[in-house]
Amino acid sequence: MAKVRLVDETTSGERRDAWALEVAEERLTLREVIRRRVFEEVAELNAGRTEGKRGLVQPSETERMLNGTAKREASRLQPQRCYERALAAFARNGFLVLAGDRQIEDLDEELDLASGAEITFLKLVPLVGG
Repeated sequence: MAKVRLVDETTSGERRDAWALEVAEERLTLREVIRRRVFEEVAELNAGRTEGKRGLVQPSETERMLNGTAKREASRLQPQRCYERALAAFARNGFLVLAGDRQIEDLDEELDLASGAEITFLKLVPLVGG
């Protein structure tokens, strides 16, 4: 089983380790990597174990307002919905994915996940007024 390091980065240069994804496969599509990451993040968020972590999954403004600081069982995040939002964000260039020394542009492209591999999720911030 290999550990793949997932890193979150912003265009301002902020960089932080997000998750260590354990995989049995040597190759996975980007779509599957995103799915596994989102489902893991949602499980952690729903369990309240994300202190200090920021990831692809962020509760919407409505979810934050409804939940306040106390979690309610009825308003748990739905992993499939969060996954679909992450794919939509990738499609509209909300974030880029870098594996090794290159950008991955196709969700169905297979990534080499040798032990110690690093995948960077670069969050893009839209320009003001455009």
